[in-house]
Amino acid sequence: MLSASDIVPAEGIGTVGKESVTELARITADAFRDDPFNLWLFGSVAPMQRTFANMARHIYAPNGFCQILREEGHGLAATMWLMPGDKSDGSAAGMLQTYWGLFASGGPGALKRGKAAGDAMAKHHPKQPHAYLFTVGVAGAGRGRGLGRRLLQPVLDACDRTGTMTYLENSNPANRNFYHGLGFERVELFHARSDSPPLEAMQRRPR
Repeated sequence: MLSASDIVPAEGIGTVGKESVTELARITADAFRDDPFNLWLFGSVAPMQRTFANMARHIYAPNGFCQILREEGHGLAATMWLMPGDKSDGSAAGMLQTYWGLFASGGPGALKRGKAAGDAMAKHHPKQPHAYLFTVGVAGAGRGRGLGRRLLQPVLDACDRTGTMTYLENSNPANRNFYHGLGFERVELFHARSDSPPLEAMQRRPR
């Protein structure tokens, strides 16, 4: 079964922890600033960034596997994963902080949208062991240069070596061809609520 130790480090890509949650959130929010689902969920970039920081701090940095691709010291792309068997939730205090941030940013409506999104995503996750790609994002300064593929490929190569399936929810139709090019295939479309843009559940079988 895949673990972080199976992933071969690549030049310019560093594995990061809680010390880098602000940078992870900044890159990810910048990458998602025009994303239909996340704009429905958060309304603007600022609450996106706060929530991604909280989720990185309380779930993906302590429980999962996070990386940042840097050039000349500048973070240009970032990703957050859970490996098979990693915990998908944080401490009670951490999750309370995350939900409070949603409420403070957008009131009860944002909190309800956040809970609906979390419930829908949990419902559609595969039952079999898998690597879960929560986010991959390239900041504006790095777009159009293949940095997303460069960041993901070492993990996908490790998935192939270990026979591990990979799963994600694509929240932007504009990214579908990118994921297809990496070997992901659509499983289904689903909605968090009747008024939300769709999420595209995608799986990649090991090669």
